[in-house]
Amino acid sequence: MMTKIFPCILIALDLGAAVVYGISGDWRKVVYWIAAAVLSASVTF
Repeated sequence: MMTKIFPCILIALDLGAAVVYGISGDWRKVVYWIAAAVLSASVTF
């Protein structure tokens, strides 16, 4: 599990960015950051 700490942090940051952009109403960036998180998760797991 120690080898997957950085990717998990990156996925959490991607989702956090999506939340922040969602609050501000920029839906294109929300989709972008969610897609980045999904891509990171699919490569990691």
